[in-house]
Amino acid sequence: MTVRTGIGYDVHRFEVGRPLVLGGVTIPARRGLLGHSDADVLLHAIADAILGAAALGDIGQHFPPTDPTWAGADSRDLLRRVQTLLNAAGYRVVNIDATIIAEAPKVMPYATAMRECIANCLGIDTAEVSVKATTNEGMGFVGREEGIAALAIATITATVGA
Repeated sequence: MTVRTGIGYDVHRFEVGRPLVLGGVTIPARRGLLGHSDADVLLHAIADAILGAAALGDIGQHFPPTDPTWAGADSRDLLRRVQTLLNAAGYRVVNIDATIIAEAPKVMPYATAMRECIANCLGIDTAEVSVKATTNEGMGFVGREEGIAALAIATITATVGA
């Protein structure tokens, strides 16, 4: 059995007037994240982790911010497209472990909904998705509440017959 692991990281700055979308869930907040798509740092980090595990490049290669096709894109759709690429390469997701790094707002009340959304996008069980959150203890751009970062690790395995 072939087992592979990939890591993903993403960061976006806050922007007034945009919705805050994390893990496919809209969270009530006074500011959202700025990006070409919906700027969902969590789903972007997960997508990069999956692509990296399968050596399929990165999210910017598949959905470049210079391509107007992806302007305002729903990151749930991007993650589903990554899942399709993964399946075509002969792999499936076994586990996702992700961490949101933010001073505010508090995001853990939404973790269950995020896990369900991620699992749905990837066609896996919610028990195979972990979403955690931490702060940066007031340090750096996250600590100054200038933006949010996310880290993710994806474990994949070859599908039967691949």
